[in-house]
Amino acid sequence: MTKTVTPIHEAVRERYAGYARSGSTCCGDGKNLLYPEELLTAVPGEVANFTLGCGDPITLADLQPGETVLDLGSGGGLDCFLAAKKVGASGRVIGVDMTAEMLERARAAATRLGVTNVEFREGYLEKLPVEDGSMDVVISNCVINLSPDKPQVFREVFRALKPGGRLSVSDIVTNGELPEAIQKSMEAWGACVAGALDVKDYMHGLGGAGFVDVKVQPKGDASELIESAGLKGKIFSAAITARKPA
Repeated sequence: MTKTVTPIHEAVRERYAGYARSGSTCCGDGKNLLYPEELLTAVPGEVANFTLGCGDPITLADLQPGETVLDLGSGGGLDCFLAAKKVGASGRVIGVDMTAEMLERARAAATRLGVTNVEFREGYLEKLPVEDGSMDVVISNCVINLSPDKPQVFREVFRALKPGGRLSVSDIVTNGELPEAIQKSMEAWGACVAGALDVKDYMHGLGGAGFVDVKVQPKGDASELIESAGLKGKIFSAAITARKPA
């Protein structure tokens, strides 16, 4: 288990605190094109267009009324608010983030929107602030790759899920090992590049934590993230699903 804050945590936190303070995103400003337009109508534009993700875990998760959902690295709260709409008043959504500025932004948005079935908690993916077997679904959007201890993240997700619970994640993966210089770059870690796992390693890691029905489906070249690194064709955005055995 990651017990102390690592240099990677600090580099990532500082980068994302900057995004929270400025209101800018990692992949350019403007309209959010990652989600179906009809899904984003549930939130105002300033919330809908503040995204640091690489996909749409909400549609992937097929959330149902009454479910309890955990969002890993909840950022400004977009996925939490979209999930809250899906699970309804009888459901509950918990967002976890390690960056105080992101939590402040998300909580302020929840107050403005009058959303009462969402809660934001400070914490690390490697030690989630939730009870054992308390979640129906765990979602995440381009955040697990930022952790320096992904096997521990997978174990924590498995712990948090109820028997039969499911994981639905959008994340960055690779189709081979990255150059050592990239792997050691703090800038590349914060840019969702250095920490990306190979597809096979991602599947093996989830299986090793106890998950079944593991699927990693690459969605396309993540060129916006890696153009300057000269890694075109090696890094992809992927839809990742798995299930905790019943």
